[in-house]
Amino acid sequence: MPDTPSVIATPRSRVRVPLRFHDGYEADAELVTFHGLADGREHVAVVLGEPGPVPLVRLHSECLTGDVFGSARCDCGPQLREAVERIAERGGVLLYLRQEGRGIGLYNKLDAYALQDQGLDTYEANAALGLPEDARDYTAAAQMLRALGIGALDLLSNNPDKAAQLRDLGIDVRDRVPTGVFTTAHNVRYLRAKVLQTQHTLPLASLTELSAG
Repeated sequence: MPDTPSVIATPRSRVRVPLRFHDGYEADAELVTFHGLADGREHVAVVLGEPGPVPLVRLHSECLTGDVFGSARCDCGPQLREAVERIAERGGVLLYLRQEGRGIGLYNKLDAYALQDQGLDTYEANAALGLPEDARDYTAAAQMLRALGIGALDLLSNNPDKAAQLRDLGIDVRDRVPTGVFTTAHNVRYLRAKVLQTQHTLPLASLTELSAG
């Protein structure tokens, strides 16, 4: 697990940006950039609503194919859309992290897709390429949260590793709140793999029924 970063990140800029999604949902957001992030990447905090003492927070890893192009091979786009609305209603922050493909990059992710078309699951495909199952490190996320004055939060995520890493980095994760289940004919094997390989909190029985149907 990552060590608590010794360098303190600080806010670099803040700008108001009105958000609008394809279904017409709108939200007013404040986007915050940072100095001093451990990995040197251009991560962005999206502040929504009125964050309280224990805000709702999501760590959302960048997914060009899902977030921008609406790919049905993952659930990233629908999770992003859901997270913005839920966080705006309660008050909190979405950290948009530049960690495409669970940290392996866009080209490697597309190479992994090609292997998945040959029958491998998402984790097997990464291994076949000589890459880790999940290369994400949330040190920068912890820095961003501290720079925003957030030491305790409820985490909107199905992934137990996100909560574990944040706790190891000194962030008080009070509760882990599951996201919705966004299945398509193209992503059900991907979602099943997340449950079986990395213990995501998704209903395995319903995913099994869908994949068998």
